[in-house]
Amino acid sequence: MTDFPALFRSLHHAGVEFIVVGGAAATAHGSVRLTLDLDIVYRRTDENLTRVVDSLAPVHPYLRGAPPGLPFRLDVDTLKRGLNFTLVTDAGWIDLLGEIAGGGDYNDLLPFTDALTLFEIPCRCLSLERLIQVKRAAGRPKDLEALAELEAIAEERRR
Repeated sequence: MTDFPALFRSLHHAGVEFIVVGGAAATAHGSVRLTLDLDIVYRRTDENLTRVVDSLAPVHPYLRGAPPGLPFRLDVDTLKRGLNFTLVTDAGWIDLLGEIAGGGDYNDLLPFTDALTLFEIPCRCLSLERLIQVKRAAGRPKDLEALAELEAIAEERRR
């Protein structure tokens, strides 16, 4: 099981610039659906890539689903050469996303975020309205299944 508070603390204490998206963002907005991983869109500046690496080093990140023993090291060069990484760590699962379908990268998403406190950590979370849009754009079955609940939450907030 993912230790969400530990991952949030690690990212925050390292000064990582990130936006909570996916199931964790849905939960932050009131969804009752279970999520097993923390999905974040991270800013891709050199300084922030260093912070991402530093924040996760203590929890030993490894590619989720990769065969044991496959050489992998999460470092700045690895992050620069890739974009999205699904990782398993000692604290659970985290997806590092350079961009998301229908939403773009950190800079594209930042205007559509809310400042929230999750697990006593201040962070940026994708707004409910934008979350609905990107889940619809992603079009995966699990995203489409979540839409009805998210739209009901949005409707309730409008009342």
